[in-house]
Amino acid sequence: MNGKRIIKWMPGLGLLFNYKRAYFGYDLKAGLSVAAVALPVAIAYTELLGINAIVGLYACILPMIIYALFGTSRQLITGPDAATCAVIAAVVIPLSAGDENTRWQLAIIMTAMTGFWCILASHFRLGAFTDFLSRPILQGLLNGVAITIMVGQISKVFGFDTSPEYLIEKLIEVPFRLMDAHWPTLLMSTITLALLLGIRHFRSRWPAPLIAMVVMTYLSWQFDLVDYGIAIVNKDAGQIDMFLPVVSMSSFHPGLLRELMVPSINLAVISFVSFMMTARSFASKNGYEVDADQELKALGIANIAAALSQGFAVSAASSRTAVNDSVGGKTQLVSIIAALVILLVLLFMTDFLAYIPLSSLGVVLIVSSWSLLSIRHIWSYRKRNRQAFTLASFTLLAVLLAGLINGIGFAVLLGLLQFLRIVFRPSDQLLGVDEQGMVHSMNKDNDIEPIEGLMMYRFNSPLTYFNVAYFKKRVLQLVDNAPKRPAWLAVDAAVSFTYDDVSVFAAIDELIRELKIKGVKLVLAGRRTELNRWLERNKMSSNEDDLIIAPDLYFVIRLYQSRLQIKEKQKEELQAQQQQTNIERVATSNITTEDVLLAKDTKPDNQLEPKKAIE
Repeated sequence: MNGKRIIKWMPGLGLLFNYKRAYFGYDLKAGLSVAAVALPVAIAYTELLGINAIVGLYACILPMIIYALFGTSRQLITGPDAATCAVIAAVVIPLSAGDENTRWQLAIIMTAMTGFWCILASHFRLGAFTDFLSRPILQGLLNGVAITIMVGQISKVFGFDTSPEYLIEKLIEVPFRLMDAHWPTLLMSTITLALLLGIRHFRSRWPAPLIAMVVMTYLSWQFDLVDYGIAIVNKDAGQIDMFLPVVSMSSFHPGLLRELMVPSINLAVISFVSFMMTARSFASKNGYEVDADQELKALGIANIAAALSQGFAVSAASSRTAVNDSVGGKTQLVSIIAALVILLVLLFMTDFLAYIPLSSLGVVLIVSSWSLLSIRHIWSYRKRNRQAFTLASFTLLAVLLAGLINGIGFAVLLGLLQFLRIVFRPSDQLLGVDEQGMVHSMNKDNDIEPIEGLMMYRFNSPLTYFNVAYFKKRVLQLVDNAPKRPAWLAVDAAVSFTYDDVSVFAAIDELIRELKIKGVKLVLAGRRTELNRWLERNKMSSNEDDLIIAPDLYFVIRLYQSRLQIKEKQKEELQAQQQQTNIERVATSNITTEDVLLAKDTKPDNQLEPKKAIE
């Protein structure tokens, strides 16, 4: 029993216990490839924060191992991510007032808070909120992040001494400062870009960032390029400590926690949304499912592990995940192998890492962020879905004009408003049947016909206290505007009646009375057991003269047609009975039946033909 609980808590551990030896070759190759890509990218992302470059590598090791044990995706790789690092940098750099230790402290605390929010959300089973930010909003957000990162690296690529704080000012500055560029630095950037593009074009399967960074770092080390004014990771050209650097938390001001509260929640939401998009896409491709709540917990624990590693927040590393999948990685063992390879590099190659040129890191960041950029995808929404285009464009502009943090706040607010609008004023349809008797929505583009006397209606949202008035208004409008007033109005209750709400059933009681005045009977189709229980709880009558509760719409159709046939039969019987009564009356009178029939054939004198009348 304890073993099952441990495996339920750590799904990856169960998979490793039942590991297939045939997978090891694929996982080993994938692990080495992932490490090759992760090494330069992790150091590059650390530069966004302006802290010790080695921290980026430590931020990979423990979180990758943790996710391998707690995660449910077999391909997903965790690690420093462009979006999460940009968000952290946008928060901690202004708060640190130029002090590197404070900036580092803030990054660690924000990472720990992000992990805490994720674990708390998983405890309350909030993994369903994966889709809180719609895909158009996330597209706008990621494009804004990509542009922000690329513009932020321009000063490193050109070797500018200083750079404005805000994005618009940075863009305006570039044309006027081109002549101030540090030409040796610009040459290093050009060579790095040429290497990256050349390798991707001629040897697309090779780890281009790793090869480019090894070559440029070797040049920096061999020719001591720091003497030419080219900035490197360690400006003193000394060495990076092979052991985990530790920052003291004793000097941290507790009041700064208030400043990190909302940004850490925003970071948790954005990280998990992009995290699940990556996990689900690769799970679908490889034919398995991922557990959203477990993934939320795994992300939270991985971020706690990153904070304990003196690092910063991690999320799904989409580029490294794609490398893992393309090479053929089969299980979570890929993450463990990649983490061990990075650890070996930290133990034996730290002196070499100190000579990495910052301009080359800037180029790697720009090229990596370019993969996030998909303006064409946003533009494609313009023809397919105008609403999606508006949402994506608004989010992109908010990030670029209002800044990354404010833009994220706008994106989250926009997602909430979009959700509320859908719930407040959802779409609705009148339903009909096709030639085979199947129920479908009626519109101008199909041949679905209504059933005479029966109006079927679907309200595409759960009914609650803030939209039931709109529901009632729409129902009465449709009844009043119908070409011929229906006898029954059937509502698809399976869609809209999802829970017991006192306000909803009070409004339904009013609707029943108003429809009754109009001569229309209300029918609720679906959730028969729950509705009967809720009606009884709300002390509402379920008398069939006022309200009918049916299992589904097909039952309603059969019931209506059956009762219509019964009425027709009763009408025919009544007519036959009336005719029989008339015959019996005639038989009991003094006039014979033959006289009656003869009288029917005899025309009155005033109806004789004109000629006979003249005669």
